[in-house]
Amino acid sequence: MIIARIKQGLTYIFIRYNQKNDLIVREILTDEEFKIFNEMSEYDKIHSFNLFKLVKENATLRDNKNYLKLALLHDCGKENLSLFVRVKKVLIGDKKVENHPKMSYEKLKNINNTVGELALSHHLAPISEEMKIFQELDDK
Repeated sequence: MIIARIKQGLTYIFIRYNQKNDLIVREILTDEEFKIFNEMSEYDKIHSFNLFKLVKENATLRDNKNYLKLALLHDCGKENLSLFVRVKKVLIGDKKVENHPKMSYEKLKNINNTVGELALSHHLAPISEEMKIFQELDDK
């Protein structure tokens, strides 16, 4: 777990989102959904695109368009949180970060309610086998 957190910190500081990935992302998301994705922080785009690739490789989820979209949009409610806030959340908690599923839902509900509902529940007890798999992939 600590190694994963260190990797996250290093990714946040040193890695930049490759905009060439947008060609793939645009094949999955509608224009409105892409606008939300595009407003996400560099780190959240990297994380979401990496999760998208894992979902695309998973035999259970790869043909489920809602889970492909969820992978790209599940953290859109985090907005542009600083590294400090993210570290604080891990160490002692942070209400804004912990509330990101609800904020994601609010951004998505009028565009794609199904994906919004999935985003709302992506940190809760799994509601389906698909969500359980998604959560396991998200934790990698």
